[in-house]
Parts: sequence; structure tokens; C-alpha cells
Amino acid sequence: MKIGVPDPSRGRLPTVFDAVGGRAFFDRVVDRFYDAVETDPLLRPLYPEDLTDSRRHTAGFFAQYWGGGSAHYSDERGHPRLRMRHLPFVITEAHAAAWLGHMRAALDAEADLPAEVRQAMDDHIANAAAHLVNAQ
Repeated sequence: MKIGVPDPSRGRLPTVFDAVGGRAFFDRVVDRFYDAVETDPLLRPLYPEDLTDSRRHTAGFFAQYWGGGSAHYSDERGHPRLRMRHLPFVITEAHAAAWLGHMRAALDAEADLPAEVRQAMDDHIANAAAHLVNAQ
């Protein structure tokens, strides 16, 4: 399956969500990411004690963003408003780098990702991490 190349059997263009095998992929990546956050002394203080909702929200956001076909995240949480949701937290370049490192490691654990998909995801998370920096 090539992303953006018509697939007559589906009646639509394949999405990243399709290419990675659906929601289970995002759940695995997000679980790996938050497992790392739980022991990160720089990032852990930014998160609530119970990470259950954080895991669910993040996986839901990524699944929807990458073409999950359902607006479940937006139905539940409204528009993502990524920067607004993170503005109350002091996020430095060091925080962003740590977040990005854990997210990249979680993605790297998914060894069978097509190169174009891995690159698109890396571009997205790198841009998101940089965009959320709000302090020196």
C-alpha cells in the first residue's frame, strides 16, 4: 500500500492510519512513550499522577490526525488546539527534546514502518515539539 495512491478496493486513498494497521499501532506507540515519561525526571512533573487519560487522549489524537476515519478525539475533546492545551505548562527546549526523544524511540520500536510513513511521523512530532516551546 502506498500512501496517497488510490486503492480501488477501499474506495479512497490509503492513509497513514491504514498503513500502520489502525488504532492498535497508536496505542502501542503511546504506551511505549508514556512508559518512558513515567521515569523521566524532566518530563514526569508535567503530567498528572495517573497517566491513563493522557495515554487515551494522545493515542486518540494521533489516530484521528493520521486518518483514523473517526473524529472520536474531537467529538470527546473538541478541536485539538495543541498549543493552547499546553500553554499552562512551562515547556523549554530541553522538555521538547526529551519529549521528542521518547516519541522517536517509541516509533523506532515499530520496526516495520514504511520509510515514508516513519518520515512523515517524524516531521510531525518534530514540528509539534518545537511549536510547544514557550519558555527559555
